[in-house]
Amino acid sequence: MKEISKAEFEVLSALWEKYPASANDLISTLNVVKPWHDKTVKTLLNRLVKKEAVGFQKEQRKYLYFPLIEKEAYTQYESKSLIERLFSGRVSPLIAGFAKNQELKKEDISQLKEIISQWEKEND
Repeated sequence: MKEISKAEFEVLSALWEKYPASANDLISTLNVVKPWHDKTVKTLLNRLVKKEAVGFQKEQRKYLYFPLIEKEAYTQYESKSLIERLFSGRVSPLIAGFAKNQELKKEDISQLKEIISQWEKEND
């Protein structure tokens, strides 16, 4: 998977929310959050097409764009990349950092316990 910039990710996120979408649809959606110039969004779309993260089909006189990678697959890839880069592939220092800064909520802890329990059942 090729590296996707923060700006490209914002365009891809908009596509995950609603696709297929024309460039103008995306411009309208993204301008609610950030006032980007039309050319900026079109440039970002072209970069995503070149990176094979986004595809398109021509419909009459406009192009409709759609994601070629799933949100969950991309999230998994980026999560693993972050953990490899910052924590030498270990998850516990990341979670410990959140715990030390009191950023873990009871809901997070419950979900983590559930995930660990499920992992133990499948890997014993």
